[in-house]
Amino acid sequence: MSTKPKDHLEYPRLTMFQMIKEMEKKYSKDATYEFYGSKTSYKRFVEKIERAARAFLAMGIGQGDRVTICLPNIPQALDCFYALNRIGAVANMVHPLSARDEITFYLTISKSKAILTTDMFYEKVEESLEKVPQDVTVLVARIQDELNPILKVAYTAKSGLPYLKYPNTDHAMLWSKFLKKGKKEIPLPEITFDEKRTAVILYSGGTSGVPKGICLTDLNFNACGLQAKEALQQELTKGLTMLSCMPCFHGFGLGINLHAVFIHGATCILMPTFTSQSYAKMLAKKKPNYIAGVPTIFEALLHLDALNGVDLSCLKGMFCGGDSLSIELKKKVDAFLKDHNASIQIREGYGLTECVTASCLTPKDSYREGSIGLPFPDTLYAIVRPGTDEVLPYGEEGEIILTGPTVMLGYLDNPEETAQTLRVMPDGRTWLYTGDLGRMDEDGYVYYRQRIKRMIITNGYNVYPGQLENVLDSCPDVSYSCVIGVNDPRRMKRIKAYIVLKDGVTPDDACKERIMARVKDSVARYAWPKEIEFRKELPKTLVGKVAYRLLEEEANKEAESKGASHE
Repeated sequence: MSTKPKDHLEYPRLTMFQMIKEMEKKYSKDATYEFYGSKTSYKRFVEKIERAARAFLAMGIGQGDRVTICLPNIPQALDCFYALNRIGAVANMVHPLSARDEITFYLTISKSKAILTTDMFYEKVEESLEKVPQDVTVLVARIQDELNPILKVAYTAKSGLPYLKYPNTDHAMLWSKFLKKGKKEIPLPEITFDEKRTAVILYSGGTSGVPKGICLTDLNFNACGLQAKEALQQELTKGLTMLSCMPCFHGFGLGINLHAVFIHGATCILMPTFTSQSYAKMLAKKKPNYIAGVPTIFEALLHLDALNGVDLSCLKGMFCGGDSLSIELKKKVDAFLKDHNASIQIREGYGLTECVTASCLTPKDSYREGSIGLPFPDTLYAIVRPGTDEVLPYGEEGEIILTGPTVMLGYLDNPEETAQTLRVMPDGRTWLYTGDLGRMDEDGYVYYRQRIKRMIITNGYNVYPGQLENVLDSCPDVSYSCVIGVNDPRRMKRIKAYIVLKDGVTPDDACKERIMARVKDSVARYAWPKEIEFRKELPKTLVGKVAYRLLEEEANKEAESKGASHE
């Protein structure tokens, strides 16, 4: 039964670990997470966390020290994350597929004393240390250590053998050996809650520019988890499961797919890697109650034979975030859910890593076309004229700003960027300036347009790629698209569309004509793409968004080399 979310919640003065400990008291025998069939109870989870915490203390890691976690969604990542939280240290979360020089940057800017990675990424991490100014201990996890005996043998034989030689330096050790340092006689420190203490560092996404470290607190994550549960308008408790494929280095993965589930006694089904086929297989086999991901994940599900005829009535919620969900894709996914016996709609969330992740969500039983829903409890939204603090009336478009208990402390060692993004308004609240265009209606529903910087100005007209992509995606031949602006001496920018067609569709001139016919019926002439390029796939960022900046860079280099404007 759907209930209206509360406007205000109480937030306990507890750390993230303490929130897990509270669940252990209530659900000690219930599963916290499942990893390839092996389940770990809340009681066992706390034991593993505290053993790792003692090992860190024995190693000399303590309050305020920073440790980088460079892992996919495997148990060791969770044990390490909450162990660091238990002793007041800071978890610096990094994508394991980051390039060598990126890892060097993350270790250097965070001043990390240690890094935990897997044996398969060990060599890259070792190379990254060459230019890191401080000493860094490398801890090496093996995925097979968390598998049951049969899977352990199979995994080692198939994938693990080349990496058994690692670690092979005097400043590195296996995670399993490291844990032996965590002897029970080592006393754990008293836990102190400080809502101004950095507990986690995440990094701003994007495909160009220098990433910014985002400093987040225990309160930020706990508030996000409690707000998300309220916004669900339904149960999230023991016995219910979340298929957790969104990665732990990402706010959406860590804040919603993992921590929010743990602090309500439910169970995460961990997926360390993602392919559309593996996701479909897990969805069909495990029948989770909740799934959350980015639009590209759900778009992929629509075309998989593995889900033909699969009953998905198990689903109580499907949540989309991390990128804008087009109106057309929502219609397709909702039809897919109905065809598979699910009585739900896909619900879109909106947020930024600067406020952990989602701070706004489509209500359970209602949807307004183009809207990203209503703000979470205790989270206020406003629309201001871009470049100013002037609050605009309902219906007018401007920059989205928000305030609430999930807003970050600031950017790591970057007061200038922090001052531009976090501003104190006359109401005394600190507001987060998102850099996104949008509007609100009189009922408080928020409508996201797109990133302000992504707006394309061509011949003096403002063109919104998201609007054009929505039209392109509605074409029967189109799977998904990306629209960019290419530098042009006459127009400032000209519009180019990259399109991935559905299987079996021929990428010829006739196809382009069909697509342009739809475009001409739907958008103003100045917004028509001057060029359409078909691709088998489009580049993605590390979290699965279409990497439009890479496409922009590629197209602009090509235009520069040609040295001429295109009509």
